[in-house]
Amino acid sequence: MVKIPGQSTRGSRTGRPIMVLLDVLGQRWTLRILWELHQSRASFRTLQERCDGVSPTLLNKRLKNLRSLNLVDLDKDGYGLSAMGQSLTERLAPVGAWAKDWADQL
Repeated sequence: MVKIPGQSTRGSRTGRPIMVLLDVLGQRWTLRILWELHQSRASFRTLQERCDGVSPTLLNKRLKNLRSLNLVDLDKDGYGLSAMGQSLTERLAPVGAWAKDWADQL
């Protein structure tokens, strides 16, 4: 089942957009898929290899979900980030930098 804003999700009965997004991003392999597609478009097989051999069933499920949420698209060159997916990964970059600083201080 695809989770969308306005529908109940983990941590929010009302389906607040931020809670739905965090729930989606917290699903196994989702962030890795977005990270790999941020680097460049990829065929299914290439993306599976980049993701350390994630099972094809799970990869297909995640890609289907991300496409339905307008974060990933598919064209003749393979899977890639949609405009919304690109916008999301750009906004996550500062969080990644913060996490690196945090890790360095631990």
